[in-house]
Amino acid sequence: MPLKELLDPQGKAVLSGLKHLDMPQVKDVRVGKHIVLELEAANETSAQEAVDEACKKLLANPVMEQYEFVLHEAGKK
Repeated sequence: MPLKELLDPQGKAVLSGLKHLDMPQVKDVRVGKHIVLELEAANETSAQEAVDEACKKLLANPVMEQYEFVLHEAGKK
């Protein structure tokens, strides 16, 4: 997701569209990206470490974005 301090032009465009669709209850919109990784790990801790490393090194730009992730066991959601 874009950092809260940064302007999110896509989010503002979506918010404007929703207001035009008569949805005044929506107060703000932030648009980000969703990435799904499948990986094998010995345990939850090593899976967390692997995903965090991938985010820090490649998937997220920490200057402009924040990230969070959720782990699921294969076949469970």
